Amino acid sequence: MIEDSTNLVCGVTPGKGGEKLFDIPIFDSVKEALQRTKANTCLSVVPAPYLKDAVLEALYSGIEQIVIYTENVPLHDEMEIVYYARLKGVRILGPASAGVVSPDKANVSDLNSKYLKKGNIGIVSKSGTITYEVLDGLNKVGLGVSTLVCLGGDRVIATTYTDILPLFEQDLDTKAVIMIGEIGGTAELEAASYIEKMNKPVFVYIAGQFASPGKRMGHAGAIVNRDGSDSAKAKTEILKKAGALVACKLNDISILVAEHFLDKNKN
Repeated sequence: MIEDSTNLVCGVTPGKGGEKLFDIPIFDSVKEALQRTKANTCLSVVPAPYLKDAVLEALYSGIEQIVIYTENVPLHDEMEIVYYARLKGVRILGPASAGVVSPDKANVSDLNSKYLKKGNIGIVSKSGTITYEVLDGLNKVGLGVSTLVCLGGDRVIATTYTDILPLFEQDLDTKAVIMIGEIGGTAELEAASYIEKMNKPVFVYIAGQFASPGKRMGHAGAIVNRDGSDSAKAKTEILKKAGALVACKLNDISILVAEHFLDKNKN
């Protein structure tokens, strides 16, 4: 985080207050940390059984944004976290979020900067792993990223595509958006209704193209209904109708983006 120009002002670990790591002060509580610094964002890597208490402490101490890296958080804990975050008006990415990063500006994620090239493509994704593959493809075609946002892969997540897409639509540094979805749930279908209104092009890849009905993938939310209504095929068709440019293969999405900009420059 420090190497990526992030303004990292402190850490919080109960019992280690007064210590330093990489010359960054550590405090015993979030409340003390916020009183002593101007922090507005936190990255939480607290183990799942204790995460709810840690996040509620941050919420009630006045934090403005939280990235929850922890995965496999108990379902009812996730529900409480999301409920209180909305009451407080706090943006949360996660649980099970790889984080958020704007190359050369700030990195609150586990994404390594050596894979990140600054550019004008915004990325919003559920999967950190697939995101790495997309970044590799963009690098190969000479394109870079304005901001990358990982929503998280647990059953209940606090921020959705429809929360992030409007921010990319307004962002002057973003010229196009890549949305990485997956089988299961309705988040991608809800995003389709907003994509119809967008002026910027949106490129989409839905993971799980060949998953059988009822198949569960790595993410807690990636379970397809047996009627196929939330399958990759169904989501792809709806997103295409909404105007999204959909790649059927993961490796094709960067090529699709490059070809779009090449054709636009020719015109």
